[in-house]
Amino acid sequence: MKLVIDIARSLLMARWRQTLVAAIGVTFSVGMFVALLGFMQGLNKMLDSLFLNRTPHIRLYNEVKPTAIQPVMLLPAYDSTYHFIHSVKTKDSRTEIRNSAAIMQALRHDGRVSGIAPKVVMEVFFNEGPSDIAASVNGIDVLQENTLFHFSDYVRAGDANNLDKVPNSIILGKALAERLLTDVGERVQLTTPGGERFTLKVVGLWQSGIQDFDRIQSFTSLTTARKLSGKTGNFVTDIQIRLKDIDNAPALAKLYGGMFNTSAQDVQTLSAEFETGSSIRSLISYVVGVTLLTVSGFGIYNILNMIIYEKMDAIAILKATGFSGKDVRRIFIVMALSIGVFGGLAGLLLGGMLSAGIDQVPFRTTSLPTVTTYPVSYEPFIYVTGGVFSLLFTWLAGWLPSRKAGTIDPVVIIRGK
Repeated sequence: MKLVIDIARSLLMARWRQTLVAAIGVTFSVGMFVALLGFMQGLNKMLDSLFLNRTPHIRLYNEVKPTAIQPVMLLPAYDSTYHFIHSVKTKDSRTEIRNSAAIMQALRHDGRVSGIAPKVVMEVFFNEGPSDIAASVNGIDVLQENTLFHFSDYVRAGDANNLDKVPNSIILGKALAERLLTDVGERVQLTTPGGERFTLKVVGLWQSGIQDFDRIQSFTSLTTARKLSGKTGNFVTDIQIRLKDIDNAPALAKLYGGMFNTSAQDVQTLSAEFETGSSIRSLISYVVGVTLLTVSGFGIYNILNMIIYEKMDAIAILKATGFSGKDVRRIFIVMALSIGVFGGLAGLLLGGMLSAGIDQVPFRTTSLPTVTTYPVSYEPFIYVTGGVFSLLFTWLAGWLPSRKAGTIDPVVIIRGK
């Protein structure tokens, strides 16, 4: 094998300019593949985080809907008949989760749960002069929201902790505050569904990056939210659950919904569109990267073909002196893989440098307050994939020429000479 490597090195150095061009082609292809895939993965993570950072893995709530079992269905006389019931209205529907304290206690002792956060959600009207602006008020536990959903990271003005410190306070979505023409330190007036009016002090502005969401969202403490809804005690409309393994969300949502007699919604159902978009963007990145590597593979194929035609006599002498067709094929495979290895390593280095450069480019937009530079992912999987692809494509590029070189008849070549 040492002799095969020496011969392969000699043949490559005999045409070092073409070898360099082939290696540069592999370097460029792998570098662009790594940079493009790293940027696309970083973009996917950023876009997904806009949704997932604010979304529980499982949400327990009471969905307002008509009773599935109507009285006529319970009568034995009508067991064998069809029931045609139209325009069924809800009755005695409550948004409150019954026995919420016991449910939360049970979830805290569940080893599959990493954390829970209670919430009180209600619809209100903010009063702006003669106009009423519909919006939602979310009563939250600030400590739990910070721990599970990075709430404070999205507060662009003021302090999220003031919700617990300042009585009758509220944090408005930034777009909602602009609609109300208000700012931190001022007061807003809202009307509850029951017709009562409250005045609250604005202690912060919140921005998620999703404009339509920011136009209708506001946050207050659990105590204030219960006061707005006219409830006391452990009144809770939502229990937000974070799991240790997000992949278990669909199965556990179904389990918890039946166990606690509530409606349950898992994050996979809500984020299906986001995941589809991420998959498509990743697929495009792989297609572009593979295309670049394929082009560089054709360059290596052409160079090795030229070496075969120019070194017919050398190949014939090798076979005449005892080298088998298998040995000759090994020589050309080693040549191709040498280009792939050195070009691939240089490409990985180039890709890392390009990724680092992209990561430093400023990227500021009002819709993405937590992002200051272009997002880039440095996952080892990207670099491993780039290295494997460079070896695979260069091996394929050298395989066909090596077969041709292995079938050369030395007698015919030497007789022609």
